[in-house]
Order: sequence, then C-alpha cells, then structure tokens
Amino acid sequence: MFQIKAVISPNFKEAIALTALVVAIISVSIIRFEAAPHMPILFSIFLLICYGLAKKVPYRELEKGLVEGAGAGMGAAFLFFLIGILISSWMMSGTIPTLIYAGFNLVTPLFFFAIVFVVTSLIGLSIGSSLTTVATVGVAFTGIAGAMDLSLAITAGAIVSGAFFGDKMSPLSDTTNLAASIVGTDLFEHIRNMGWTTIPAFVLSFIFFAVLSPSVELKDTANIELFKSGLQETGLIHWYALLPLILLVFLTLAKVPALLTLAISSITAVGLSFVHQSVPFSGVLGTLFGGYVSNTGIKEIDALLTRGGMQSMFFTIGLVLLALSMGGMLFKLGIIQCLLAQIESLLRKVASVVAASALTAIGVNILIGEQYLSILLTGQAFQGAYAKLGLAGKNLSRVMEDAGTVVNPLVPWSVCGIFITSVLGISTLAYLPFAFFCLLSPILTVLFGFTNKTLTYVDKA
Repeated sequence: MFQIKAVISPNFKEAIALTALVVAIISVSIIRFEAAPHMPILFSIFLLICYGLAKKVPYRELEKGLVEGAGAGMGAAFLFFLIGILISSWMMSGTIPTLIYAGFNLVTPLFFFAIVFVVTSLIGLSIGSSLTTVATVGVAFTGIAGAMDLSLAITAGAIVSGAFFGDKMSPLSDTTNLAASIVGTDLFEHIRNMGWTTIPAFVLSFIFFAVLSPSVELKDTANIELFKSGLQETGLIHWYALLPLILLVFLTLAKVPALLTLAISSITAVGLSFVHQSVPFSGVLGTLFGGYVSNTGIKEIDALLTRGGMQSMFFTIGLVLLALSMGGMLFKLGIIQCLLAQIESLLRKVASVVAASALTAIGVNILIGEQYLSILLTGQAFQGAYAKLGLAGKNLSRVMEDAGTVVNPLVPWSVCGIFITSVLGISTLAYLPFAFFCLLSPILTVLFGFTNKTLTYVDKA
C-alpha cells in the first residue's frame, strides 16, 4: 500500500488533527458504545473524503484511493474463505475434535498452571480462535482452579497465554492470515518466521507456570470429564482424523502455496468425513458454507465445535476491506507520508524501525482497543520503512503479531480484554502480570530487532 501516490501534501498539524479525529471516532465507538468497528471506520472514510473534497481533490482520485487500498486485501479475502472451509471440513472429519480430546488427556495433578497453558495452546492451535478457547475450556479450568483453591489470576494468565499462542500460530486464525496477507508473505512462511520469537516465549512461559504451580491433588475434574465424554459421543474421535493435519504439515514443509495447501487439506477432510458420517453431499456443501453445527446437547461442547464455514468469515473480510480502504485514503491524501516524514530521521536503523512498528501496534491496541486495526494500520504505515532497509515483509508481519495480536487481551478496555473479563470473571489487571506469553512476545521482538538477530533481508531470502 505504501506504493499509493499522494495527490496532496498536508501540513503536519492537519495530518495530526485528522489522525487524532479518526482515532477518536473509532476508539469512542468501540470502547464507549461497544460498536462493531465497521461503522466507525466507514464514518472515518467519509470524513477523509470530505477533507479531500475541501482540498479540491477530484472525487475520482479519492475513489481510486479507496479501490487501491481495498485491492491490497483481496489475497486475504480468498485465504479467509478457504480458512472458513478448512475449519468446517476439519470439524466434519473429526480432526479438530480429536486434537481437543488429546489435549484434555494431558491434564494431570502435577504442574497444573503449566498444563493449563499447554492444553489451551493446543486447543487454540486446533480451532484458531483465542476467545472461543477462553470461553469454553478456559471456563472449565477456572472452575477446577476455584475448587482446588488455586490462584484464579495465575490460572487466567495461563489460559490467556495459551489461547493467544494458539491464535497467533494457527493457520486457522484470522489474525495470522491477516498479518501475512497485508505484507504479501506466504502464510506458512509467516508462521515459520514467528517461531524465532514465539518458541522462546512459549518455553519461558511454560517454565514460569511450572515454577508457580503448587503440588496439589487434582480435584473436581467433572468439567474435564464432561468435555471428554461429550467429545466421544460425537463419534468424531478417530486416529485417522489427524490425516488432514499431517497432510497440511507436510505440504507446509514442502513450501506449497498456502491457498493450495488449505484447499488440499480441506478436500482430504471432506473425504474422511464420509467414513464415519452418512451426510448427503448437499449437507456437506451447506456445512462448508454455513459452518459445522454441533448438536450434542452439551452447551460447552456445542460452543466449542459449532464454527467454521465461508459465512463465518464475512465479518472479518468486511472489516479488512473497510480498514484497507481507509488506509488507501490516508495514503492518497498524503497523511501517512506526512506523519512518517516527521520521524524519518529515526527510521534509518533496523532497530528503530522494529521498535517503532512494535510501539505503533501496541499504541493502536491501547488507543482503539482493536487487534485487527493494530495489525492493519501498523502494516500499512511501515511497509515502506521496512522495504527501504531491505527487510523482508515477514519481519514486519511477525512484529505485527508479536506486538499486536497478543497485546490486545492485556488492555482492560480492548475487545479481548472486556470479553475475557466478562467470561472468566477475573479482571484484566489481575491476570495481566501472569499472562507471560503475551508480555514476552513484544519484548522479544524488539530485543531481536536491536540485536539484528533472526531478521531476514530481501537479498538473503
């Protein structure tokens, strides 16, 4: 998007005022009125159009900025459609239910907090949704911790850490796909590159939770047994259900493009679903579009398994296209270029660019409280700075996730922070010191930027 040419050059005061007004419109709408981000972004687009017209910019030029901005998200839109299909097909084949069932079998009396972290990480990876993980198995683990008189704050910290590890590293996650698409990086290349910061953060978090775990007897495991028995009753738990996952890993290692990898894995999963289900083909097509619907009668299981389908991605695709259109307008009107010019002298070193992009992602989370926008706006603003230093796009996409995706649950007024507090009944500030993975990720990404370690340059890629 940094290739969009500005048609005017606003002064710094105008650029700051417009940016502040856009941030205010979006943040007040989301935080104060709990609105979906789509409407305030649309209002902001109209504001920018009015500014452009007042500056005598032809409407056709403004429209061109909208189209050029939205065009940058078309690759992401196709990936999101396939992600929705993959999730529903993996539900039908039993791939995701089998992974979740395996996760629950890891729960033991020893190292309770560490096990909670690992299990929620596995389930987050399986379904690609941090908030669903928190609202289902997270609630179960909180109940167990309460029955054993363990720290609910540490338990919540372990749940949030694991859920957002899974969200960050899962190929099923919309934020992961979004970060890769914004900078034009292959999805699985993006995930592999995130390993440089994510694996150390995971290991350190596991050690911290293991040290904090008391030596207690595991009591009141009724919630866990309820999940396990409910999953078994679905008839979807089979060893062969992991074949679509194994195939996806193999194709990823073979560096097959993400679009083809997701399509092949989905087709395999649909084929497997006919082994243990007598669903008509029309029903399969309906599930792939509308999502898998679980009917076990157990509320927690149904909430965990009812998901996926192309339709489930419309919200995200709409948000992406609107936000990118707004970004196109900001570039077309020269606002982003004006702001970056003021700090251009600070962006001539790799360390400062990495730190600035990380702080921007964190700042958007704090000011607006929306993780999608923290990824989108950071990616739009810093692609040019990374390119000038010869840094590959996957470096920026990693920073966007390390300082964007996983920081959102640490902000009390953010979308994730409010949701988690309402579901678990534990305040954001109470679990924040123990959300080790979410705290370590931005620290490590900035640290590697200053040491110039694990960074990839275009001429070395």
